[in-house]
Amino acid sequence: MTDEHGPGRATAEFREVYGTEPGGVWAAPGRVNLIGEHTDYNDGFVMPLALPHTCLAAASPRTDGVLRLHSGDVPGGVVELRVEELSPVAGGAGGGDRGGWAAYPAGVVWALREAGLLTGRAGGADLHFASTVPTGAGLSSSAALEVVTATALNDLYGLGLTPPRIAQLCQRAENAFVGVPCGIMDQMASACCTEGHALFLDARDLTQRQVPLDLAAEGLRLLVVDTRVKHELGDGAYASRRAACEAAARALGVRALRDVPFDGLDATLAELERLGCDAATLRRVRHVVTEDRRVEEVIERLDAGDARSIGPVLTAGHASCRDDFEISCDELDLVVETGCAAGALGARMTGGGFGGSAIVLVAEGDAEAVGKAVTEAFGAAGHRAPRIFPAVPSAGARRL
Repeated sequence: MTDEHGPGRATAEFREVYGTEPGGVWAAPGRVNLIGEHTDYNDGFVMPLALPHTCLAAASPRTDGVLRLHSGDVPGGVVELRVEELSPVAGGAGGGDRGGWAAYPAGVVWALREAGLLTGRAGGADLHFASTVPTGAGLSSSAALEVVTATALNDLYGLGLTPPRIAQLCQRAENAFVGVPCGIMDQMASACCTEGHALFLDARDLTQRQVPLDLAAEGLRLLVVDTRVKHELGDGAYASRRAACEAAARALGVRALRDVPFDGLDATLAELERLGCDAATLRRVRHVVTEDRRVEEVIERLDAGDARSIGPVLTAGHASCRDDFEISCDELDLVVETGCAAGALGARMTGGGFGGSAIVLVAEGDAEAVGKAVTEAFGAAGHRAPRIFPAVPSAGARRL
């Protein structure tokens, strides 16, 4: 991390905003998901890796119960709130504006207080944020903002929270305070990933395994293609996909779709049809069950030291997201189709869908040609030029 985007910059900006030195600087990364889309809230398997792009927080504690929030990346001044007045009803930026960026760190403070971790006037803080995680790209900029807030307060107040517990509290903040029904993957990735590894996470019991992912050693590169589009359909559609999955699980009498065995998928779909579920619900179920199996396939191939062979599994995952879960879009499909036609080993959309980013697995020597082909295809289609960069498995949240 260059000092242009490092702790020196964050410290200087904190000093400029608040007139004092911060108590420290913390970082939490964005993430890209290698495989396992929309499986986390179905108690399934996911496999994200942390990006080198981070959200930094320079922070100091306060003893008067005042929370002051400032971002170097969003126009506007300091947002000032009172910790004891934070509530999901009031929203994060005051006045019911739950859509503002400040809802995410304010929600974390609320979740810590609700959990009994911040009492009395404790929990106030001055925080300044500076982020290199692209926003709107499906790379979990919001989770990075949440996790860096919780990590800083954990250290400043000596709360003794483990990274998985930090992730759980941040998910609680986003679900109950911000009002986004996300699963646990993004926060776990930001809090728990380690450098040089992908995180194999069981979203049901939060057991995890760090899986070595040294693509360069196999002559490979994983490209992130930020399409730089976000279709508004994504907001309500995410909630509707989750509701359909939960309804199907209830109809089947199982805790979550994770409990539907891959080998019994056809029988399960026939049973759901008999119970009156519509065709769209059947497709949602098929995606979740087959996607869990794809995560297991990728693990098996990585454990065997054969990262090259995961390419077709990634591409199959994209087809499932596109056709069964119906969360892709023209721009994401164009990345996958063009990348594979130009020689990529595999590609898929990553994140919640309806825009954002795709990942493309390429041989090192083909990376430039594949990136050029995708950029030219976007130009020919009249789209903005995509932003393309390598995904390097990086460290999770930490104090700098």
